[in-house]
Amino acid sequence: MWGAFKRGTGALALLFALGMMGCSSGGLDSELTFDRPVEDPVFGSLPAEKSLQTAKRHYRDGQFGLAEKSFRKAVTEDRNSAEAWLGLAASYDRLGRFDHARRAYDAVTKLVGHTPTVLNNIGYHYILRGDHANARQTLMAAHRADPNNEYIRNNMNLVDGMEPQSGWSPRVTTSNP
Repeated sequence: MWGAFKRGTGALALLFALGMMGCSSGGLDSELTFDRPVEDPVFGSLPAEKSLQTAKRHYRDGQFGLAEKSFRKAVTEDRNSAEAWLGLAASYDRLGRFDHARRAYDAVTKLVGHTPTVLNNIGYHYILRGDHANARQTLMAAHRADPNNEYIRNNMNLVDGMEPQSGWSPRVTTSNP
């Protein structure tokens, strides 16, 4: 019986030694490898952050229906997230749901005011609705607040390139002699 115990102990010692060799062979500078993919970057974050990150990814990918759903979830999880409200409004705009977009823009405006980014998005909202006069007025206010913002300039150029419609006239520049 004592011999069986010695053999069992010897086998355990051998397994332990082999395990220790495996731990020390790579050193601290060796690179770790995994058999499975690394977790999503939003793993472990707050639920609203997960929804917001997912919504932004869907929006970037042009999946506006999925973006709207995820932004709506993010807004439900954090009613004070201006970024979520702005994304929700932009998603509604892309889906042509302008009445819902307007309500979301009103909510974000109550949270952060008429920032250049909010004004730019509202200006684009007016462009999509075909209301070029309000688009120009809103984008001009955004441009005054942030004259170097390329997104605002691009949207202003977009309005300038559109055909004149009711209530809209192209920007005229004059030079003094």
